[in-house]
Amino acid sequence: MKIGYRTLKTAIGTPIAISLAQWVGLSNFISAGILTILCIQPSRKSSFLSAWQRFIACTAAVVFSCVIFELIGYHTISIFLLLLLFIPATVRLKATPGIASSSVVMLNLYGSGGVTLSLVGEQFVLITIGLGVGLLLNIYMPSLDNKLKKLQAQLEKNFSRILYEYSLYIRDENDAWQGKEIAATEDILAEAKQLVIRDRDNHLLRNEHTYYNYFRMRERQFELLKKMLPLVTHLPKTDHIALEIADFFERLSKAVHPGNTAITFLEQLKELKREFHAEELPETREAFETRAHLFQLLHEIEEYLIIKNKFKKSDVTPWKKRKKEA
Repeated sequence: MKIGYRTLKTAIGTPIAISLAQWVGLSNFISAGILTILCIQPSRKSSFLSAWQRFIACTAAVVFSCVIFELIGYHTISIFLLLLLFIPATVRLKATPGIASSSVVMLNLYGSGGVTLSLVGEQFVLITIGLGVGLLLNIYMPSLDNKLKKLQAQLEKNFSRILYEYSLYIRDENDAWQGKEIAATEDILAEAKQLVIRDRDNHLLRNEHTYYNYFRMRERQFELLKKMLPLVTHLPKTDHIALEIADFFERLSKAVHPGNTAITFLEQLKELKREFHAEELPETREAFETRAHLFQLLHEIEEYLIIKNKFKKSDVTPWKKRKKEA
């Protein structure tokens, strides 16, 4: 059985909060542990936001409870009226996540049978201890870099395989491919997206997030890879341009990595497009449809490479620049 960091923090924080509240001499010391449990969140950002929302809600709960209990009395009907008025007010204050936490404070005041200044002060000490312990524990967040690097490696392996299978299919060397890498890639991107959001929320002062930008770039490229699939299946096996595209796909499959060599492939693609436009005009409907599929496929490949080229500074010198330097 695997124990996560959030579970571990909850297990550590709850007894600490209760012990602190008991040491201070608070009568409802158990409530501090409940508040800590509710404050433990999966990221630093959500933790700070949650603590603030819960503090606002708890403060409002003290005010509403004092007024309603003292005016109407300590009866169950008072709780009904309290929640009827308090919940909409909490929504208005944009502190909805704090409703559960504030109910602890309400019931403490209700159970006292009479509100006093010292009791109100005690509730704020409980809130401070409970939320404070949760916040302190949430300052430490485990690094997600290793998980993200692993997903990155799996994703690039799948991209490479998909491109290679496209090249085989065009050459009619493999028509038994089931496309399992496409489904696996969708799962990887979905998991990476969740991890990246958590990791980004753990770095409150960081404006740029490399992994967020990387997986967003790959997500856009993946959409293009899926668009290429039906085009690849419609290419004739004897067309020499189609076979050149198959060779291009194979070379591209060997160059899937975090770096950026897209400019090299864009130059090769430019030559391929020039050759394509130099071809004679199609004379039959079938030839015309083939030409349309080829044109669309070349366009999708170009977009795929442009997305990568915009994401990161090129690791190679463009051909024109190399020529001038020579």
